[in-house]
Amino acid sequence: MVEELKSGEQRNKLIHAGQMHLVHWLIIFLSIVLTFSAWYYSKSQLNQKLEAKFQRNAEQVVNLVKERMGLYENALWGGVAFIDSVDNDITYTQWLAYSTSLKIDLVYPGINGIGIIYNVQLDQMADYMAKQLALRPDYSLHPNHQESEYWPITYVEPAAPNKKAIGLDMAFEANRYSSIKKARDTGQAQLTAPITLVQDAKKTPGFLFYTPFYQGGRKPENIEERRKSIVGVTYAPFIMKNLMQGTLAEQNRHVSIQISDAGELLFDDNSDEGTQDIDTNPLFSKEVDAELYGRVWKFLIQSNLSFREESTSNQSSFILIGGLTIDGLLLGLFLFLSRANRQALLYADEMTVALKSKTKHLEKSNSDLEQFSYIASHDLKSPLNAIKQLVGWIKEDCQDILPEDSKKHLNLLSQRSQRMMKLLNDLLDYSRINRDEFKNERVNLNDLSQDILQLLDIPQSFTFSAPDIDINIPQAPLEIVLRNLISNATKHHDKKSGHIVLSYDSNIEFHTFVIEDDGPGIPEEFHDKAMEMFQTLQSRDKVEGSGMGLAMIKRIVEHYQGSIAIDSDGERGTRVTIKWRLNTQ
Repeated sequence: MVEELKSGEQRNKLIHAGQMHLVHWLIIFLSIVLTFSAWYYSKSQLNQKLEAKFQRNAEQVVNLVKERMGLYENALWGGVAFIDSVDNDITYTQWLAYSTSLKIDLVYPGINGIGIIYNVQLDQMADYMAKQLALRPDYSLHPNHQESEYWPITYVEPAAPNKKAIGLDMAFEANRYSSIKKARDTGQAQLTAPITLVQDAKKTPGFLFYTPFYQGGRKPENIEERRKSIVGVTYAPFIMKNLMQGTLAEQNRHVSIQISDAGELLFDDNSDEGTQDIDTNPLFSKEVDAELYGRVWKFLIQSNLSFREESTSNQSSFILIGGLTIDGLLLGLFLFLSRANRQALLYADEMTVALKSKTKHLEKSNSDLEQFSYIASHDLKSPLNAIKQLVGWIKEDCQDILPEDSKKHLNLLSQRSQRMMKLLNDLLDYSRINRDEFKNERVNLNDLSQDILQLLDIPQSFTFSAPDIDINIPQAPLEIVLRNLISNATKHHDKKSGHIVLSYDSNIEFHTFVIEDDGPGIPEEFHDKAMEMFQTLQSRDKVEGSGMGLAMIKRIVEHYQGSIAIDSDGERGTRVTIKWRLNTQ
């Protein structure tokens, strides 16, 4: 009877163990929640990256337009300087020679021409017309208007495509006239509101760009004097579509653009019948107001089809599908394990095998993760080298035409690329630390230190001393440690000269290395932070570095079962002590 009771109790336990319990359903529920959380996080991260990419493209578009307009402004002010340098009135031949020297078609793509508009008062008109007709019998002013002054286009080159504009009086139309008066009164370059150029057969939106010049070759101090001494303006006509084609080649961007001025449309990619890249349902859209020479251009920038194609990623879908598949497998596993509990002993043996397999899988995953870190940092160097090379090509090809701001931007890009290369090299070294095992070698500390000094090209104003002794230690990792410590001691020094001392001691357990310098020191509250990844105590604009030096040193020393300690009062001098466990191999 007792045996039957025990058997029944055991049977009940097996039946109970063979059922799905609340904990099983809770695990499946949490797994599903985790799957959707990972999917949502992945999708959010992807959207953030895409939005950041779009924001960069949008900012680049606006900056390119601003930079190009700055280039045209420089050409117009150059015309003003040319006019001021000539003692007498500019002749047609002189202006033709100047405009030809500008090589407008090559250097200023998108511009329709460059010309001069004189301010002619009513009592000056007869003399003005006499001078023009003496050289150009067919010259005439047009159209008629009721204003008390005249602003006729006297010269514009190239003349052939702008023939209808020669003699056109800017006072006949409000947008042209108000902007030219604003340029006169402010002494600054000004744009007109949207207009239609008389030389544009297609009657598409355009605008004019003015820069004023005055008697005596200088801008008067106040408006009254500017109005009295105004001579005229240099100007450039633009057809907006031509400007945008010259500034933003469609194949070089992944956004579509619409530009308006005070509600009037200047340019619209959607209106171009030849454009096949418009996305009717763009992923991203942004409006930017850009102040340009007295006008505010509203940019409506939207991602296009090429942006969508480049941004297509199934990563989040794969995560969701894979996670749900795993959840389904997990449910099936629980059902299977519930049934398998009826054969508890056999199941225990199977679970032992499964646990061993999972342990190997985790070990392999850890190894794969370290391998991925190594490969990722290594492979990133190739596109970075390509970026540096492209910057060099741009500098060489565009040295004579780039504005100074653009040259500064290229130099800044080159510096940032160099800094990124330094970071990747350090990251690569960091990922290699546990990949290789080095055997003990006989190393002379003084010789090794001198080799490091030559490699780092330490200034001769810094003195260095190290003991002339031989020790048995893995040379390659020790060299990395000493190189980073010596580099830090000189790179972060606040004076042009200094002194660095390497001392050494040992006992039955450890090598002990001490590097001392007379630099600015490290405040005590930053001792631990200094040994974290990507941490620097000074701005990277002041001191070049990846912020990985001490972190790398710490990882190497701890790999060899040692320790690192910083001793500094934060005012003057730093002592770094390295304990490196002796290895008898």
